[in-house]
Amino acid sequence: MSETFDLVIGLGISGQSCLRYLLAQNEPVRALDTRPQPPAIGEVKQAFPEVPMHLGGWNEEWLTQARRLIVSPGVALSTTEIARQKAAGKDVVGDVELFARAASQPIAAITGSNAKSTVTTLLGDVAVACGMHALAGGNLGTPALDLLGENAQLYVLELSSFQLESTWSLGAQVAAILNVSEDHLDRYPSLVEYIAAKQRIYDGCEVAVWNRDDENTRPQRPVAHQVSFGTHEQSDYRLDVERSMLMAYGVDLLSSKALTMRGNHNALNVLAVLAMADALGLDQNIALDTVKAFSGLPHRCNLIAEHRQVQWFNDSKGTNVGATLAALEGIGPAIDGKIILIAGGQGKGQSFEPLNDASHRFVRAAVLIGEDAEQVATGLLGVECHFAASMDDAVRRASLLAQIGDAVLLSPACASFDMFKGYADRGEHFERAVREVSRAA
Repeated sequence: MSETFDLVIGLGISGQSCLRYLLAQNEPVRALDTRPQPPAIGEVKQAFPEVPMHLGGWNEEWLTQARRLIVSPGVALSTTEIARQKAAGKDVVGDVELFARAASQPIAAITGSNAKSTVTTLLGDVAVACGMHALAGGNLGTPALDLLGENAQLYVLELSSFQLESTWSLGAQVAAILNVSEDHLDRYPSLVEYIAAKQRIYDGCEVAVWNRDDENTRPQRPVAHQVSFGTHEQSDYRLDVERSMLMAYGVDLLSSKALTMRGNHNALNVLAVLAMADALGLDQNIALDTVKAFSGLPHRCNLIAEHRQVQWFNDSKGTNVGATLAALEGIGPAIDGKIILIAGGQGKGQSFEPLNDASHRFVRAAVLIGEDAEQVATGLLGVECHFAASMDDAVRRASLLAQIGDAVLLSPACASFDMFKGYADRGEHFERAVREVSRAA
């Protein structure tokens, strides 16, 4: 009789974490990656010399023989080879499902098209400030499985829709969907399937936290308890935009002007954190002090420079239309002038029409880059659009277009891989170009 084994599919960061975990459990394991040369495969083979590996395609014999498939987030469960095994009744899971089956401490789980890294990090900071041994990870930073064995009292996990596809038993103490906008439609047949993947975060949770301004975040199936946040008057945790006030159940908590992070969208992120912290029983006064001091994560709507009465914001992490819309609506009302928007890249099949209204209200001009620049322009009808061949060119053009009181905002609404290694590389190029323009002026 042949050996039974787990088959890890995908040798990226999460796949490697699965190998570490399974080997530590003395489980027989093999690995498969359809790429002939996955990144750093030499180091991977050196780290796991005892693991048989198949590269450059599918191994049907291994797929059939494996007792369980552990699929990395980058591989869709709808892939023919995996779907066939799942239909045959085989256990098909991801790294977060393995984590959920093994974790013995409470889980706070966060997803959303945008801002999930910010909320995950800030909630982790609040928990630590309250004296808990809280560990944050998942789609952000440390893979979930690598957090096990660290004697945590609380796990704070950022989860992508890809991870949630293969998660069945999360059972978080508190779970949140922050927002939903068109994204990853190169993977999902429609927005409906994308939303359904996000909604899995609520399965078995004790408290569901959702955005009352975005009906797609409302739990679609019964949950034990739910709390809402948003600008809507019925929100449990509410941003009163007219008074710039964060409130909880009708009681004033904190002026949004006291936050280090700029913009109404960041005030809403803070409300989500406060709602989740309350669901976890964390001290509200400590939470308020922590959120006030938080300055945000790199490349996420950070104010990086102010020169000649023009502010420059780096929101390179704005890789979809929803993120850019949030940035426009967050920064636009907070400045005296208008926004010069730098956007473009790989559009991932999105419609850019949702940018129309906010761009008419807040954008003076746009400078567009990347392979889908023309498509982005379709969402900016009536806005003066310029096209640039590089980030340096875009920053120079934006500098010439900006007037006193304006803000130049890099918020691409697109992926970056047509021109850059990733969103961080794009943001760093932007910041260097801004420094050059400032020095030359």
